[in-house]
Amino acid sequence: MNQKFVKIKKVKGTLSLPGDKSISHRSVMLAALAEGKSKIINCLESDDINSTINIFRQLGIRITRDRNEIIVHGKGFQGLLPPTQPLDAGNSGTTARLISGILAGQKFPSTIVGDESLSQRPMKRVIDPLKEFGALISCSPNGTLPINILSSRKLKAANYKLRVASAQVKSALIFAALHCEENSVITETEITRNHTENMLGLKVEENKNSRKIFVSKADYPKASEYFVPSDISTASYFIVLALLLKDSFLKIENVSLNPTRIGLIELLKKMGGKIQVENEQVSNGEKYGTIAIWSSELKNIEVPKEIIPNIIDEIPILSIAGIFAEGNFSIRNAGELRVKESDRIEAVCNNLKAAGLSVKEFKDGFEFSGDIKNRNVTFKSFGDHRIALSFGILSSVIGGKNSVDGFEAVSISNPKFIEQLKSISV
Repeated sequence: MNQKFVKIKKVKGTLSLPGDKSISHRSVMLAALAEGKSKIINCLESDDINSTINIFRQLGIRITRDRNEIIVHGKGFQGLLPPTQPLDAGNSGTTARLISGILAGQKFPSTIVGDESLSQRPMKRVIDPLKEFGALISCSPNGTLPINILSSRKLKAANYKLRVASAQVKSALIFAALHCEENSVITETEITRNHTENMLGLKVEENKNSRKIFVSKADYPKASEYFVPSDISTASYFIVLALLLKDSFLKIENVSLNPTRIGLIELLKKMGGKIQVENEQVSNGEKYGTIAIWSSELKNIEVPKEIIPNIIDEIPILSIAGIFAEGNFSIRNAGELRVKESDRIEAVCNNLKAAGLSVKEFKDGFEFSGDIKNRNVTFKSFGDHRIALSFGILSSVIGGKNSVDGFEAVSISNPKFIEQLKSISV
């Protein structure tokens, strides 16, 4: 689908956005593992979350959705049923990687597959550490899907130091460790999203150089009620839009304020962005609140290496802010962008070049300078929702006859983006 955009003069109003994708995935998984009935409020309705829900339905879990609520009837410890066919994770790397940790602790064999895009993404990063917990698991010779999990021997507790800064790998290991009687210790030296340990209430020890997470069967989830705050990544597109358009003011309600997820907000503030957090609350260990944004004059700054893992999904939209900020934009130490739904470094660079910017591409990032010269561009989504959304925002700011080809990719995370955009446009 080729989505056309018109120039937006300014934005005003209040938005209530869909639930956070990362927390939605984990809420469904924890509820499915628990014994009994759980309720999930404001769970994201998108292709990725539907992949997770459909897999658990294949594993014998009854899940119903009624408007803004999901009811999950969990089966308890090792209560999942053997699937009759491969489990399709669609385009969702979170689904494939996290569920591999859950399935490693079951008593039956299973296979995880995905769509063409997901089937090119690295899975060995989760396969190898799961083997250290005793999992009988393998992937293709290329280190990609399908993932094959044999009928498991009993998993063993392990002390494991993460070799890749990945919340998905960490969460897969946590899910596997829930099936061990003894304590496992998972150590990370680069801080990543901590939703799984927050929602399970795990013991965590932090010092200057590392973070240790302790987990065992004693931490197995219990039936609960989950409120899913709005997705900070989804909010980021509207935050940048409000900053860039003159005379704009926008509020976004009930947004996740997890400290491992607000790196973009802190960075935009340092760039001169007028952003304020109000009405902070906590649910299931997760902070959330209202974000207020005013039009701002931005200045590009150096992006610290240590913040990259926590803004990795927001780098495409950060680059859009960088176009209109004073000075040249540069991002490095972000090689992980090349193994997302698309090669996001290549995707961003190609689209920026099409708009007439001077762009340098590196193995682990890119930099650019100059002004928009071409306002009649068909940007490419490369089948990636974050690229589609980012260049939808750029098209809305610059006007002209701009469009985004393959815009249907936004169904992965926010199918109602256009409707939301129209509701605040003036």
